[in-house]
This record gives sequence, C-alpha cells and structure tokens, in this order.
Amino acid sequence: MPLSEQEQRLLEEMERSLYQNDSDFVARVTRRQGRPTYTAITIGVLIGLVGVGVIVLGLVIKQPLIGVLGFVVMLAGVLFALRPGGRTPTARPGRPASARPARGAARPARGSSGGSFIDRMNERWDKRNQQD
Repeated sequence: MPLSEQEQRLLEEMERSLYQNDSDFVARVTRRQGRPTYTAITIGVLIGLVGVGVIVLGLVIKQPLIGVLGFVVMLAGVLFALRPGGRTPTARPGRPASARPARGAARPARGSSGGSFIDRMNERWDKRNQQD
C-alpha cells in the first residue's frame, strides 16, 4: 500500500532532519551498508576455486587435513567476496557526508509527466480507477 502525499512529505522531513541533526549516526549506519565491489567478488571467487581445488587434491591423495585446509580457503574466498566494499555513497573523497543530498530531494523531471517511476504508476492506477 503506497504512502499518501502527506505521509511521504512527513517521511522526507524526518529523513532530512536526521541527516542534519545526527550526521555521525548516519555516517556510522551507512558505512556498514557498502556493496561488494567487482574486484572483491572476482578475487573471492578465484580464492574459492583454489579452495575447491585443494579439497579435490586432499581427496585424491587421501589426506583429510589438506581437505580441511581447502575448505577453510574456500570459505575465506566466499567471505572476501561478500565483504562490503570500501567506498560508500557518504564517504567519497573530497565530498563530506553532510554535503550529500537528502533522499527524496528535488530531481529533474523524467518523461512527459515528470516524477519518479512509482509516481507515474500511481497516477496511472488512479486514472484507471477513476474510469471505472
């Protein structure tokens, strides 16, 4: 169920207030939400494949310790691939976190009717319901 216009404005106001009044908290929370980078995923997958190779080697030469070591290497590769990336939207070089625009801030209009995709879909839904 979509939010009403009043609820959306209230939510945007609360978000702007949070960014302005408690920027330390916002920086701490957003730092944890970084996405894995392409390089980290690639390196992690390669480490994981090396780990699988070591597991197979341990099976072939019938040495369980080598198989366990391979599992640890494979697990380390997966964890490396899934770790958050170093950059976050608020931690760009030369741009302080307080300079980041608030979500929901004015954006350039898109398409003929302007607004976001969700707004356009809501308008279509309202028009469709008014015709019935």
